Amino acid sequence: MTPTDRMRSGPVTAVQAGAGQASLGVSDGPGISRLRRPLFQKYLAALFIAVVVPLFVNSVSEGWFGYRDQKELLSQRLHAEAGSAAGRIQGFLVDITDQLQWTVQLPWRDGSDERHHLDVLRLMRQAPAVVDIVLVDNHGVERLHVSRLDPEIVNSGIDRSNDPAVIGARSGRVWYGPVKLYSGSEPHMTIAIAGAREANGITIAVINLKLIWDVISAIHVGQSGDAFVLDRSGRLVAHPDMSLVLRGDDDPAAARLKKLQQAMLSGGAETTEGSNAERRAVIAAMALVPGPDWMVFVEDPASEAFTPLRAALWRTGFMLLAGAIFAALLGYLLARRMTGPIHLLERGAEQIGAGHFDHKIEISTGDELEGLASRFNAMAVELALSQERSERIARLKRFLAPQVAELVEGSDQEQLLDSHRAEVVVIFCDLRGFTSFSGVAEPEEMMGLVQEYYQALGAIITRYEATLTCFMGDGVMLLLNAPVPCPEPALHGLRMALEMQASVQSLAARWRARGHDIGFGVGLAKGPATVGRIGYEGRSDYTAIGNVVNLASRICGAAQDGQILIDAAAAAEIGDGVALAALGTRPLRGFADAVPVFSVRSLARDVAAPRAAK
Repeated sequence: MTPTDRMRSGPVTAVQAGAGQASLGVSDGPGISRLRRPLFQKYLAALFIAVVVPLFVNSVSEGWFGYRDQKELLSQRLHAEAGSAAGRIQGFLVDITDQLQWTVQLPWRDGSDERHHLDVLRLMRQAPAVVDIVLVDNHGVERLHVSRLDPEIVNSGIDRSNDPAVIGARSGRVWYGPVKLYSGSEPHMTIAIAGAREANGITIAVINLKLIWDVISAIHVGQSGDAFVLDRSGRLVAHPDMSLVLRGDDDPAAARLKKLQQAMLSGGAETTEGSNAERRAVIAAMALVPGPDWMVFVEDPASEAFTPLRAALWRTGFMLLAGAIFAALLGYLLARRMTGPIHLLERGAEQIGAGHFDHKIEISTGDELEGLASRFNAMAVELALSQERSERIARLKRFLAPQVAELVEGSDQEQLLDSHRAEVVVIFCDLRGFTSFSGVAEPEEMMGLVQEYYQALGAIITRYEATLTCFMGDGVMLLLNAPVPCPEPALHGLRMALEMQASVQSLAARWRARGHDIGFGVGLAKGPATVGRIGYEGRSDYTAIGNVVNLASRICGAAQDGQILIDAAAAAEIGDGVALAALGTRPLRGFADAVPVFSVRSLARDVAAPRAAK
């Protein structure tokens, strides 16, 4: 079947119709998605954030810095109270130890018992906190025992050299014993003091710690803040509630105070947070009492400590709420004033998007929205011109290379497409063995092969700027030198045919590997023809009519696989540009006389070699 015969067959019309429909770009446009968030909500949110966020950040910063400042002030106040209480307790103990020093000023000699006795009595009168005194000589023997509750004992001869108080006083001059409950009623502590010389002996005194309770009971922080004293082991020494002291270490309240002490020692901070004896959350500070190694704690309930801060936060929260309401009202009013013009812009955009480029958007706000409406109107005019130009280019691209179509439209030379007489080069090419292949192949396989074939030819045709007049199943008709003139059209066309032959032969090798015996032939002729657009309203093609068209078609039909056949006129123009081989004259259907035919010499050898090897 020749290319001319294929042009008259039915399937060619279907292919052309499909190509024409594709060239028109007929497709369903994508739908407009629904708005996720209207502009009103965006303006409302933006103004709300613009007002509320700074207020919120300011509130948070004020709350944070206020918390830090309040905590710092509380820490300073608690430390001051704890330091003051520790100082008073230390002063009490220092005063006791100074009084006791008078009892170890004289050495123990014969006849000195009375003098020591007088020193003890004077001490008992000057220091009411001392309830019991024992004098031990340098040999560790008890020499005098004076008590406010029991009779005096003189020269009892009791050996106290292994007494912890004696041992502690000898090693450190001053020894403080653990706190004990005297007769189960009040806390007492033993203090032992050694003289400057060993001969002066040691004085052991039992001290009533009620004065420490008086000091602790007088401390009040805020409305319900208290103080208490613990020794290093966590035993409660003094507390405003004396019953806690009397209940001992096993009481749960005393255990909570001990836990607070452990938190203070492990944390290393100036203040710590925990629970007091009443299970209330408190903030506490601590001061040490040297000597007995006691710890004075001053606590303030957290609920009271941050009362001023909570009041400030309530005021800030009210301001934040007022700012939020103001921002919401302001955003609502501004958004309402803007929605009218924006709705006009939206409706105008819909009209322009629907192709109604004559639609005008009328907005008279005197601001950027009016300027935007003017831009929309100007854009509609430009779109109308662009659409008209795109339609013209689309029509041209049906038979011209894209760059040629752009050139013709851009230079406003569409009159080149009008019918006129021109010297043209016509190229026909088609596949060999395609009719037999299409009779046995599946439709999907056949269409895939044709698509691969046209994909290879299309890139070359576009690069050489040839005019594609039509597809004919597996055949293609091309024009050169029309509608746009080109220099040496025959040589230009032959070079294009050589690239097409090489490209299709590489495809044919793969097709043969799949068992399809398909080849490719090309015919090229030069001569005068009438060129121009033909068709009817709504559909037209650019083509050539004349004897040269039939000649190129018949030469293509005579070409074997791998051959490029050309007529004498084209061969004369090509000359020495490409090596040609004269094949003599051949009779062609539709021509009374035999026609001289030429082939490309080098291509014939290159293609014949692999075919012969196969």
